Amino acid sequence: MDYDQNEKKFDLLHFEKIKDGKYLKNYELTYKNKSGKEKKYEIVSRRELNSADDLGASPSGVSIVATCNGKLLLLHEFRMGVNRTVYNLCAGMLEEDETIEQCIERELYEETGLKLKEIKKILPPSYAAVAISDVTTYIAFAEVEGDFDDHSSENELIQADFYTQDEVKSLLAHEAFSSRAQLAAYYFAYFEH
Repeated sequence: MDYDQNEKKFDLLHFEKIKDGKYLKNYELTYKNKSGKEKKYEIVSRRELNSADDLGASPSGVSIVATCNGKLLLLHEFRMGVNRTVYNLCAGMLEEDETIEQCIERELYEETGLKLKEIKKILPPSYAAVAISDVTTYIAFAEVEGDFDDHSSENELIQADFYTQDEVKSLLAHEAFSSRAQLAAYYFAYFEH
């Protein structure tokens, strides 16, 4: 496409918080669409937003694509938002005054007991769910080591394990995944090595 994305946008007319939950804040954005009509759009955010300039401005966490000896780390975890167990990446929220590297180490330890051996790459923050939220998170690629030991909270049910390419192919054909984990698993199973 040959256009400047900043030129192609709707006019934001109004920005308002409509609900303040414990973990999520709901906002209503009113736009003028391309036919000149008003369009109301609801989003959620993990952060307090004061204006549209705050949308997506502060990354809130990380998803970790971790490997060990040629195998992919996946979590099989119960997720309350969908009321089922899905395959997911090790992931979590940045704590106040925590660096992204510290967050990666802490989340690996809490959810799996594993230790960080090497960070291969941390991608710039990306939007986690553009249809409903302004949340941005990092995606980190890492090599890990150690033995599994669950240090998760009482509100988490997590089973961590390493999977070969063939095992991941089978999981992709038959199991439920989060979208980021599914993408990472597909790449690992069919393109890595």
